Amino acid sequence: MHLKHINNSFKTFILFAQFIAILKPSYINRFGVSMRTIKRSRLKAPSVNTTKTKLAFCLLSATVLLTACGEQIKSESTPASPEAKSAKNTLINTDDFNIKAMVKLPQTVECTLENGLQTQCAQVVLKYQPDNIEVGPFCPETLDDVGGIWDWDGTDAGLYRLDKAFLTMLNEQGFTFYDEDGKVHIVDNATIRPTVEHACINVSVDESVEITALLPLHPVMSEQSTALGTVSKVGIALAGVPIFSDAPSVQHTGHLPALDTCAGHIDPGGWYHYHGTASDIDSVYKHEHVNANCNNLTQKPSALFGYGFDGYPIYGSQEIDGTSPTELDSCNGHTGPVGESGIVTYHYHASNTFPNLPKCLKGVVAQNNFTTTAQAGVGAKPPEGTKLTRHEPPGGGGPKAGGPNGGMLPPGFAEAANKLGVSEKVLMQAMQKAGGPNADLTVVAKALNVTPEQLKAALPEKPKR
Repeated sequence: MHLKHINNSFKTFILFAQFIAILKPSYINRFGVSMRTIKRSRLKAPSVNTTKTKLAFCLLSATVLLTACGEQIKSESTPASPEAKSAKNTLINTDDFNIKAMVKLPQTVECTLENGLQTQCAQVVLKYQPDNIEVGPFCPETLDDVGGIWDWDGTDAGLYRLDKAFLTMLNEQGFTFYDEDGKVHIVDNATIRPTVEHACINVSVDESVEITALLPLHPVMSEQSTALGTVSKVGIALAGVPIFSDAPSVQHTGHLPALDTCAGHIDPGGWYHYHGTASDIDSVYKHEHVNANCNNLTQKPSALFGYGFDGYPIYGSQEIDGTSPTELDSCNGHTGPVGESGIVTYHYHASNTFPNLPKCLKGVVAQNNFTTTAQAGVGAKPPEGTKLTRHEPPGGGGPKAGGPNGGMLPPGFAEAANKLGVSEKVLMQAMQKAGGPNADLTVVAKALNVTPEQLKAALPEKPKR
């Protein structure tokens, strides 16, 4: 400790002693000393009481000196570590995540972005489903029951409740999901192969699954936004649920992977995930005139829903003050103040149409940012020696899937890519950029450097109607 700090401490002690001398007796007695004792100490030899007085002053002096030393040590201590600064200065507050969804507390880890940049990420390890969230219903058991929802992309496209009216409409279009008795064809296609042409998919859970995700703590804008195709990785919700883009189209697979009214369902690997901004999905129902409401997440249009895999926040369809966001870009994001802190940063907003998610990601994602211990599905990396009881559904969806960001590959696309002399990933990306299920084949053909006739001949036929 420097000499000047000792001198300052001594002066402080003298002032404190003088202050004690003029205090009321009731206060001094707390130290075992009285005003009478102090006066006597000037005339008489030390007594028990004067000894107490000295002891009190010594203790007070030591306290003052130690306090000064502590303040000096604190002021001259080593600056906070880069990791501590990262946790403090990042956009991501891991304390906001649902603890009931966590296998363990989030950690800050070293990671590498897709552009090669070395940085730090928040690592979250999730359960197959949060303990405090109830999911479903998905498929209705009969035409007289009501299930979840589905975003139909065929004739009379739109968002529908899975009920008799919707299923009979599909039947009229050639997609029959029920038998003559009105019983709906429900299949867990991760464990059983469908034996009917059109089935409502209701996958069973695997409670042993753990999900590991990486979110960049310091987001970096990409030179080019990343398109989100079918079952592309979007981010992680504060509820502790993964977020993915569009579910596979019935017109691609022939089957309907039903969503519950919070826009979620079970992956072939056995874990729950969202296909919409669940914290603001009721706004969509109101806009689309659908009789439904989310039953597992509080609804708040201005709330933070989660974070994209690029590290940028995803909010509902309103700003913090309840107004509608303006000047949104092609990804449905913009730069502006967020949350109660008012920090100005880039962020995404939900829309009031389904799926109410970002259309693309503006930032750079981390390498290997999503893995699971599941036997199948997106990011599946089961532990060595795992006995496989699940399989990929028709159309894939596992780690070898060719869609952007690990999306699901429709049936027949592998053969089509081979005929066209391109990779499955290149074909899928070209289709998604040109409109997804309703892609402009002229645009796709030009991107692949083939003729429209060659492309049409190579692509698989849509499921029978």
